[in-house]
Amino acid sequence: MYLLIKEATTIDLTIIAAMLVTIIFTVIAIFQVLLSLGFPLGEAAMGGFHKVLPPPLRIVSAFNALILLFMGYVFLVHAGVLTNTIFSLPTNALVWVFTVFLGLNTLANLVSKSKKERIIMTPLSGIAFLLCVFIIF
Repeated sequence: MYLLIKEATTIDLTIIAAMLVTIIFTVIAIFQVLLSLGFPLGEAAMGGFHKVLPPPLRIVSAFNALILLFMGYVFLVHAGVLTNTIFSLPTNALVWVFTVFLGLNTLANLVSKSKKERIIMTPLSGIAFLLCVFIIF
């Protein structure tokens, strides 16, 4: 999908959506790194059961950060912002898998017992989900 600006310039809205979703993934990845380092932000993640995550969940948060950064990379490759020179990625399949995951994640955040998770993470994952749907179609 393209937006025409002053007749000669076009902006690919898919690229903008991919960049925005990557920014969201990066912000959440930074949040996950902070959780993995023991910052008292656990009430806004993983059901909100722990203010400071116990060591096993800190490891999960560290892996979550890596996964989120990989997801951003995949969407940037899929939208043509980056070229995939490292390895061959089936971006069409991966963006579908990530989008379905984000839809389910948004629903889980919405029904979380943690008010902070519902208020903070539901909108973030919901916006990311909508951007991913836009990128797919």
